[in-house]
Amino acid sequence: MTYNWQQKDWTQFSYDISKLEDKLYAFAEKSGRISGILKTMSIEDHAQTMINIMVAEAIKTSEIEGEYLSRIDVLSSIRNNLGLNVTPESVKNKNAEGMATLITDVQNSFAEKLTKKKLFDWHKMIFPTATNINIGAWRIHEDPMQVVSGRIDRPIVHFEAPPSKQIPLEMDNFIAWFNETAPNGSKMIKYAPIRSAISHLYFETIHPFEDGNGRIGRSIAEKALSQTVGYPVLLSLSATIEAKKKDYYNALKMGQSSNEITSWLEYFIDVILKSQDESESLIDFTLKKSKLFDHYESQLNDRQLKVVKRMLEEGPKGFEGGMTAKKYIRITLTSKPTATRDLQKLVELKVFKVEGDGRSTSYYINF
Repeated sequence: MTYNWQQKDWTQFSYDISKLEDKLYAFAEKSGRISGILKTMSIEDHAQTMINIMVAEAIKTSEIEGEYLSRIDVLSSIRNNLGLNVTPESVKNKNAEGMATLITDVQNSFAEKLTKKKLFDWHKMIFPTATNINIGAWRIHEDPMQVVSGRIDRPIVHFEAPPSKQIPLEMDNFIAWFNETAPNGSKMIKYAPIRSAISHLYFETIHPFEDGNGRIGRSIAEKALSQTVGYPVLLSLSATIEAKKKDYYNALKMGQSSNEITSWLEYFIDVILKSQDESESLIDFTLKKSKLFDHYESQLNDRQLKVVKRMLEEGPKGFEGGMTAKKYIRITLTSKPTATRDLQKLVELKVFKVEGDGRSTSYYINF
């Protein structure tokens, strides 16, 4: 099998635009709708939505690569980076801090040209303490850079990237292409989803670093989206990809077999559209949460507020299994009679709705 980079038409990506028109229209429609909703939100709600999406992106882009970061550390780091903490919060996990710094920088620098220095800086952010790989530099090892699975003695090679000696030239070409296809560039790509999808495939094919290529490649895809539409997009591609990770790797494998990339574009634009749906859901949830607190906060005691806030931390998908008397007691460190009274009051106020009965009684936020 020959890979796309081994073929004569390498980097001359072609595709059938007619198969993408409906998806591109859907992207434009969703973008307009989300932008309109964001403009009507309060500064506090807008900031909370942005933070939640950035936290999801930092966590999920790492999970795709098998690294699991503390949500608290990522959240604290992002709030520190955005200057929202008067006194910066302590962050124990340096990898979480590094990913949060990367995600924040992708948002803040979306309009800037892509440079080798920027990519090296991003690489250093991902690996703040690593000593076993070449940090902030292209790979130089002579061994083939392969994506493999299966047994050690009988590995299955899914993809082999260009050899290390080609990386400096390949990356010079990639960076030039990225900047030329930006708005007002000499080879401007009009449609943000197409530019985003190609930039991700192009970068992942080169695989220029010893490690961290996926995380940086997804950051490049988001930068391309934001830069082309002209404002920082509020979505998490990684959260969508991580939910169906196998589909992502299968699509990437197909995309790296040819420079006719219609199928890859169809897949990746669908990822973008799904990410937009998730963002809309989160925005709707944030507005409902704000409305709920505006209406009920003064009527709840400290225990009830603590429990409601804890449940809402889980986001639009809700608190798994709902709230129960046993969970309430554990969270508030209160007695069973007090927990029962608190829960009954929350139901009376219509903050909670009840499902089940007896020992199977669960309580859910009643939006």
